[in-house]
Order: sequence, then C-alpha cells, then structure tokens
Amino acid sequence: MDEEQQRPDPGRPGPLAGFTVGVTAARRADELGALLQRRGAAVLHAPALRIVPLADDGELLAATKEIIDQAPDVAVATTAIGFRGWIEAADGWGFGEQLLDRLRHVELLARGPKVKGAVRAAGLTEQWSPTSESMAEVLDRLLEEGVEGRRIAVQLHGEPLPGFVESLRAAGAEVLPVPVYRWMPPEDLGPVDRLLDAVVSRSVDAVTFTSAPAAASLLSRAGKRGLHDDLLAALHHDVVPACVGPVTALPLQALGVDTIQPERFRLGPLVQLVCQELPSRARALPVAGHRVEIRGHAVLVDGALRPVPPAGMSLLRALARRPGWVVARAELLRALPGAGRDEHAVETAMARLRTALGAPKLIQTVVKRGYRLALDPAADAKYADV
Repeated sequence: MDEEQQRPDPGRPGPLAGFTVGVTAARRADELGALLQRRGAAVLHAPALRIVPLADDGELLAATKEIIDQAPDVAVATTAIGFRGWIEAADGWGFGEQLLDRLRHVELLARGPKVKGAVRAAGLTEQWSPTSESMAEVLDRLLEEGVEGRRIAVQLHGEPLPGFVESLRAAGAEVLPVPVYRWMPPEDLGPVDRLLDAVVSRSVDAVTFTSAPAAASLLSRAGKRGLHDDLLAALHHDVVPACVGPVTALPLQALGVDTIQPERFRLGPLVQLVCQELPSRARALPVAGHRVEIRGHAVLVDGALRPVPPAGMSLLRALARRPGWVVARAELLRALPGAGRDEHAVETAMARLRTALGAPKLIQTVVKRGYRLALDPAADAKYADV
C-alpha cells in the first residue's frame, strides 16, 4: 500500500503518538521527519554527519581523468546526488562533455529510480537497474556476468563500499573508485550529544539510521564521551534501532545490536515498520474500567492521547512493572529523577499524573503503604505472579 494511504485518521492519535523518534540522517532528514510527525511522533533531529562535496578534490579529478583517458567496461552510479555532483564537477574542470561521451559507451548501471533519473537528466541511458535498489543485487548481476579482466568504475556514496569493491576485485575485476563526496562529522555536535543523552536516558523510543556512516559516527561520538557501553545497553534493550537496510545496519550488528529493517530499503517502508514496532512494544493494561496503553512520553486512555510529564511517566512505569500491587512511596521516590529524599515529591508528582491521565481512579492510594494501579478484577489473576 502506498504510504500516503497509510496516514492515520485525523480524528484519532497516529500510530506513533506518544513516542519520540531520533533521526540521524543528513540527507532527506526533513522528509523522514515529516513522515514520522505525520504519524504522531515527536522527532529529535540530530544529523550525525555532514556531506562534503569533493568538486575541488584531487582524488575525484584524477579518477575522472583516468576514465576519460581509458574508458571502463562498466560504470555503476549509486546515488542521484553523487552522480549529479560528479558531472557538475567535471563541467567545472572543462571535462564534462568528455566524461559524458565516455559514459555513453560503457555498460552503465544505476542503483534505483532516483539514480536513473539523474543519469537520464545528464543525457545518458542506463543499461540496467535493480528492482530492489540494492547494491547486493548490482553485485550479483556483475558477478553472474563475469568480471574477470573487466574495468569497473564505481561512484561511491560517502563510504568505500568495502564488501562491494572487494568482491569485485576478488573475482578478478579492476575497480576504479570515484569518490564524489565524503561523510564528515557534523560541525555542530550539540544535537548529536542531545540525542545520545536522550538514548542513554531512554527519553527516545527509537533511532532511525539511513546510512552506515551515520551509525558509525554516533557510535564514535558515544565513545569519545564515555557513553559507548551505555549507548549499546540502551539499543540492546529499550531503544529500537531502525535501519533502512542491511548495509546501514552493519556498524551496529558488528557490535551485536539487533536492528529492524524494512523489506524495501526506502524511507516510507522504514517509517511503516517503526509504526508497527513501537506500538507492539507498548504496555497495555485494563485499569479501573479503562484500557491504558503506556507509551514513551504519553498514555493512551481508551484511545485518547494523554501527554504526561517525565516525573509522572517514571511513576507510572514503576507502578506498571507490578500492576495491581502496592508500590511503596520510598520505591516510587527512587524512580523519580532527581527527587532527593522528600517523599512529598511523590505526592506532588502523583497528583499531576492523575490530572494528566484525566481519570483519577486509575491509581489508588493505599493508606500508609503507597500506591497501586487499580487493575480490573478479571486481570488480577493474570498479573498476580508478575
């Protein structure tokens, strides 16, 4: 189904209402953020990278001259922005027409429809493009054709594509990398640090990755701040790492972090997958005649979204760990962030929580003992051993 048909009913909370999602993308971040927000998510944008064009880079100039001097047998265009940047850089050096003439006479492969559009806009025609938009499918095709003794130019998309390039070389190909732009750390590390703090404190419910360098950059920054182990712990257990595809997931999977990935490696399916995953992890309980679903920073009470302050969410999660059981004030005090030793802070936060939920009877006060979720009698047996 087309993603536009997946929009939630405007009169009901979206599937991501009450959840916070981190976005690490540099390119197309606005598009990804809009897709998430349209489905109700709060978005924390922290570009983990910046794209640095190499129009004046000697490495790109040398690769371009080499292709003009000796045409490759095959050229692989991997991204639309990279391919356009390459042609524009060649034009700036006065080699644009020569480069295009060379590419007209080689087997030109384009990874996906956007790359095809850039290729055709340059007056060229691709010989083939994979339906999956996957570099793995491009590699399979080349290896099936046989690459021994063939010269293959590969327009890189910000990273060296080691598996792709090494597989071609191992099969006997001469590979000419064309580095059109590179990923670099962001100039402003503030947003990345705020995202790291939010992940470690479990203030976000998922983090999206659309490139392997973004994942590697976030891991690197966490290491420099002494948060590497804390970040991994959060991604292992509480915060969902959502990757657009298997290549993007490699830096995380190398550290044992399981990720979720859509079957189609595009932003729309990635968002749809997050829309399925986060609600499925939310705790839903029958309480005092209501259905209560506990989400990241809000609660659904009978389908109505109720934003809850952070202190209230901490109390509610502590109560929900043992639904129906009395939780002592001292234990709830420990659950409150920065509350100190005054149990009056629990009473104040509890009053605000009840107001936020809009149904005061959801939480019962047990005199001299503490508080409990007013679990419906029929559910008591189910949760008795929790």
